[in-house]
Amino acid sequence: MFLPISINITGKRILIIGGGKVGFHKATVLSRFTDKATVISTRFHDGFDRLPFELVNKEYAPSDLCGAYIIYICTENEALNARIKRDAEMAGVLASVCDNPQLCDFISPAIHKQGNISIAVSSNAQNVRQSIAVRDRIAQLCNDEIISLK
Repeated sequence: MFLPISINITGKRILIIGGGKVGFHKATVLSRFTDKATVISTRFHDGFDRLPFELVNKEYAPSDLCGAYIIYICTENEALNARIKRDAEMAGVLASVCDNPQLCDFISPAIHKQGNISIAVSSNAQNVRQSIAVRDRIAQLCNDEIISLK
């Protein structure tokens, strides 16, 4: 069971390990909330260079977790993801193992952000498509409300 919360990331070290398609998706969402994160990978999906994050071209090492507040593990290699998750637990760092909610300390909900308002929809990692559909409906309602206020 996941507790829906908003967490203060101001001045915190956020780490994304993995520069493929999944890592790029997480980084793109994260870039709506901060311009401070580090991405570690030996390859980077097209578009990473347009995001405001530090890109470090290297293999993952456990020392990379030093000082991290939260990490997104997105290597697209299940065995490596599990190893990084174990390293994160030993380091006391909260981790989200993308595409494997059973290993996650936290999950990313479907988010609609408009100015200072953020609306998150979660299905407890059970039905991502349903969360996205509900989020999209809420976004449409928000847009309709803004238009009617004008």
